[in-house]
Amino acid sequence: MDERDRYLRIALILVGIAFLLIYPLTQVWPSGWLWQPRQHEYEQMIIGVYATLGVFLLLASKQPEAHLSLIWFTVISSAVHGLIMAVHAVIDPVEQGHLFGDVPALFLVAIVLGFLAPRKVLSST
Repeated sequence: MDERDRYLRIALILVGIAFLLIYPLTQVWPSGWLWQPRQHEYEQMIIGVYATLGVFLLLASKQPEAHLSLIWFTVISSAVHGLIMAVHAVIDPVEQGHLFGDVPALFLVAIVLGFLAPRKVLSST
C-alpha cells in the first residue's frame, strides 16, 4: 500500500464518520447545517442519505480501489451539492451561515477525496 492509498483510506474513514455526524451538527449548529424554514421531512431524508453514504464510505475504506465509483460519486455529488447550496446561501441572507458550515464542508470532501482517489474509474467504459 502506497502513501496516497493510506491517506485515501484515512480520508474515507473521516468523511464516513463526518457524514454519520450530520444529525448532531444540525442540533448543535442549526444556522450552518439546517435551512429555514425547518422542514423535518427533508431533514430526515437528507440525514438518512448522508448517514447511508457514510456507512458505505467506511466500508469502502477497507478496499478503496474496489469502490472507485462510490468515491467519485461522493466527490462529484459533494461539489454539486455544495455549489447549489452556496448559490442559495448567497442569494438568501437568512442562509448565509451555510457559507461557514455545510458548504465548505462539502467542498472540502470533494477536494480531498478528488485529490486522493485514483482516476482510472473516470476513463473506463
